[in-house]
Formats: sequence, C-alpha cells, structure tokens
Amino acid sequence: MGLPQAKLTATEARLAALAMPVQSGWTRPLREAALARVQQMGLPGRRDEYWRFTRSDELNSAAPVPAGVRPPAENATFEELDRVRIVFVDGVFDPEASDDPAQAGLEISRLAEAEGQDLSWAVDLYGTLEARGQTPVPRPLAALNTAFATDGVLIRATGRVGKPVNLVYRHCDETSDAILHHVIRVESGADLTVLETGPAAARFNKVMEVDVADGGAFHHVRSQGRDHDRRAATHIFARLGEESIFKSFTLTMNGALTRNEVVIELTGDEGVAHVAGACMGDGAFHHDDTVFITHDAVNCESRQVFKKVLRKGATGVFQGKILVKEGAQKTDGYQISQSLLLDEEANFLAKPELEIYADDVACSHGSTSGAIDEDALFYLRSRGVPKAEAQDMMVLSFLAEAIEEIESEAVRDEVSASLAAWLERHRR
Repeated sequence: MGLPQAKLTATEARLAALAMPVQSGWTRPLREAALARVQQMGLPGRRDEYWRFTRSDELNSAAPVPAGVRPPAENATFEELDRVRIVFVDGVFDPEASDDPAQAGLEISRLAEAEGQDLSWAVDLYGTLEARGQTPVPRPLAALNTAFATDGVLIRATGRVGKPVNLVYRHCDETSDAILHHVIRVESGADLTVLETGPAAARFNKVMEVDVADGGAFHHVRSQGRDHDRRAATHIFARLGEESIFKSFTLTMNGALTRNEVVIELTGDEGVAHVAGACMGDGAFHHDDTVFITHDAVNCESRQVFKKVLRKGATGVFQGKILVKEGAQKTDGYQISQSLLLDEEANFLAKPELEIYADDVACSHGSTSGAIDEDALFYLRSRGVPKAEAQDMMVLSFLAEAIEEIESEAVRDEVSASLAAWLERHRR
C-alpha cells in the first residue's frame, strides 16, 4: 500500500532538498538502507499515532524556519567542569575550538572522516539500533538522519574514562539545518560520561546510537538551549547488555519546537535504564518527550521521570511506554510525568502506557498536572520571601526529583545553577 498523497508529497520535497554525503566506503549501503526506510514510511504527520500532539510540518519542510542567533552565554552549562570539548558550529566540526580528543583516553573519530578507517565496531552499529527502533513505532526522522547525516562522532570506550566528553553545539547561522549522527560503544566494564550543550542550529536533527556491553556504564546529560526560535528533533537509541547501566538526563530551556525521542532495549539480565528530563518554557514553546523502553531480559530496572514547568501558552507533551516481553520476569518499571502550569494558558498532554506479557513484575506509571500550591506559597511569603523568589523556590523543588537522576553531584549542581539562572532572567 502506497503512502497517502500529502505524506508522499512532503517526503519527496524534503528528500529533494538533501544530498547524501559523497562517500563510497562502509556507510554508503547503510545510508541507502535508511533512505529506503524513509521512502517506505514517509515523514511524520498528525495522523500518525505518536505525532497527534506535535506538529511535524517545520521538521519536515524542505528549508528550516529562520531562527535568531543569540550571543554565547557567559556562564554556559558545564563550563566549570574538567571535560574534553568537541565543538560543532551549525553542524560543522570546529577543530580550533575543540580539545584534542586524545585527552579523553578513548577512541574518538569523526563520521565525516571514518570511511577509510578500520572501525569494524562502528560498521556493526551505524544505523543498526535506529533500524531496530523502527518497530513497533516508525521513527522516520531518525532514518532520515542515518541517510543524510553530514558528521558526528564515533566513540568507543574500553575502560573507565576519567573526563567526560562534552559535545558543544553552537548556532551562528539563522538558516542553518544541521544533521549529526553519533555512534557510541561502551565495552564490557567500561564507564563513559557524555555531556551535550548548545542550540546547534536553526533546525537540528540528531541521532545518538549507544551500545552498552555487559557490565558497562553510560551516563548522559544534555542541556538544550538557548535560542528560543530553534527547532529540534533528537533521538537516542540504546541497547543494554547484562548488568549494564544507561542513565540519561535532559534539561530544556527555550526553543520553539523540541521533540526528544528515547528508545531503549534491555537485552541482558539485571540491566538498569534511567531516563529523566526537566523542562521550562513560556510563550511559543512546544516540548515533546517520547520514550519507549523494552524489557527483554530478567530482573531489569527502568525509570522514566519527567517534569515540565509551563506558562504563557507553552505546551508540554509526554508519551512514555514500558513494554515487558514474555519471559522478562522480575521487571521493575517506573514511570512518572508531571507538569506545573503557572497560568491558565499553559497546556500539558500525556500518554503513559504499559504493555506487559510477564506475570512477575512491578510496573507503575502516573501523570499529574497542577498549579502552584497557594498554601505553600503563602507560607513562604509570610516568612518574608518575595513572591517571585518564593515561586522560583517551589519550581526548583518540583524539578528536583528529575535532577536527582543525574549521577554526578558536580553535574547536578551545574544543572541546578542553569535552572536558577533561567528563572532569574525570566522573573516577572
């Protein structure tokens, strides 16, 4: 059965505006397979089940909507941490602004320069987890990325890495349209932390594929911002082995349209997967977290903790699913999504789901939405705290459960400081 005409037209227009990188090496057949997936699925639309709450037009269009550029923040998130920076400006690697990757003590290569290198581990992964993540829910923007990504990093950790790798994204061109694809392999017993910061481009499409071997640990923290006009669609596809750990936290402040998708497979016994997010937005702000976690092994744990603070017409979306396959006994799955609406104009749309085919599990999900607790606000004000500061204190307290999912205390402090600074800038 062919695609509906509207979807076919949008897909053809988007593909016509793109050119596959001129490469004759190992990525070529993988890119062509991804292109075939896009052509078969078509780009997303409002008739698609998991796009009912989020308009995809501006992510599908042949050219991005121009986005104003702000000067770099004076105290950007993670600036005080000892880290190895890999900098991309509007999706183009900037060697002069980047640190020497050798400082990290692991294998780092650029996707744009990987064709002639012996990277058998990357050959086995590029596009593989993305393709697996297309079932049962199609994710065509991720397949589009695999086909047309112009650059990215290929990282392989074989031991405990002392410094985090910080992928820094800078936005300088009001019409930039960046497509980056990262592939990460954490070998058995290895431990890696990856940080991401910056607005990246006027429109940003990013895929990160993460394969964590038995006993490995991957920690991921990103801060999305800070240009308010930007549009972004990001995807994380992760596969976890036995006794492995995957933890990801996302802080989002500003942005006209942001959709973050996370797809995780727990394939080894006693794996742990935590995904969390804190978002704050006002005005023309639409933020969508869509998460799909599959338990396909025994005695695994997953947590989804998402908090959104919205006002002045901002919209927040959460779609989260826990799928427990037959035989995945002793599963511990937890999911919570909550929003704090600071006025009557803000909106929160939630679709929590559980699908369970095992009988010895402990799974729960919940979603709530509410306003500031007036009694608690009165309590603070009666003790001399100004109203605006009291409200900020309550907002930070509301977001604390999500922030606590960050493993590193130093990184938690950086995230909390960024939130406090955002609140102070937007205080009315």
